[in-house]
Amino acid sequence: MKIYIRTTILFLAIALASCSDVIDVPVQTAPTRLVVEASIDWEKGTMGNEQTIRLSTSTAFFETTGNTAVTGASVIISNDTSGDEFLFVDQSNGEYTTDDFVPVIGQSYTLQIIHDGETYMAQETLIPVTDITNIYQGREDGFDDEELEVHVEFIDPANEDNYYFIRFKREGDLLPELEVGDDEFIDGNEVDWWYEVQEDEDTDKIDVLQPGDVISIEMYGISSAYYNYMDILIDQIGGVGLFQATPVAVKGNCVNQTNPDNYAHGYFRLTEVNKASYTVE
Repeated sequence: MKIYIRTTILFLAIALASCSDVIDVPVQTAPTRLVVEASIDWEKGTMGNEQTIRLSTSTAFFETTGNTAVTGASVIISNDTSGDEFLFVDQSNGEYTTDDFVPVIGQSYTLQIIHDGETYMAQETLIPVTDITNIYQGREDGFDDEELEVHVEFIDPANEDNYYFIRFKREGDLLPELEVGDDEFIDGNEVDWWYEVQEDEDTDKIDVLQPGDVISIEMYGISSAYYNYMDILIDQIGGVGLFQATPVAVKGNCVNQTNPDNYAHGYFRLTEVNKASYTVE
C-alpha cells in the first residue's frame, strides 16, 4: 500500500510539471518622448558661465540596450529682459554646452529646443538660495536616537515664500537622497535639516552612517512650480506599501509648441546652489 501511494504521488508530480504553460503578460507601452535635463545651477562662489543641458529619448521599461542620446537639436536659452541669447553647442553625445551663460538672480529665462521638426519651450526664473551656516553631526533627532545623523543649518529669509531642494549623497552609494521643503511654518527662522541613512526594507540590510563616511550636500533655492514637480516625483520613486503613491504621468514645464500631445519629460530649472562636503567623525 505504501509503495502504491508513493508511485501515485510520483506520477502526479510528473504530470503537473509537464502541464506547465508559459504565460505572456502584455506590458503597457508608451510613445517615445524627448527627455530634457536642463538644470541651470549657479554654484555660489563661481561665475556660473559653464552650463550643460542633456537631451535623450525615453525607452521601454525593460529596455537595457541602445543609445538614447539626442543629437542635432537646436538648444538656446534667452534672457527675457535683455533678449541676450546663449547657444548651447551640440557635443554629439546628448550633451549641449555653453561657457558664456550669464546668471542673474530673479531674472526670467526662456529655453527653446528644436528637435525632429518640433519646438519645445519652457520658462523659469533664477531663484536664490540662503547660505548654509553650520554642518554638524548628532544622534538625537533621527528616527533612531542611537545612530548618527548629519545636520545642515541655515536661516530662512523672512517675509517671502521660499522653497528648497536638498540632495544628500554618501560617497560609494549608488543613488542620492532627495528632499524638498518650503517655509510655510518656518518663515524667517533658523532651520535644522538632518540626514540619516535608512534601513533597506527590501533586504533588511543594516546600513548606518559610520565614522569616515563622506557626505556631499547640495542645497538649492527653487521655484514653487519646481517644488511641486519634485514633490510628486519623489513620492513616485520613494513610496512603499501603504504609503506608495499612485503612479501618474509627471509632466515638466517643457511644452511642445508644435504638437502639445507630444510633451517632453524632464524640467527646465534655474537655481542658485550651495555645495558642501562633510566627513563623519
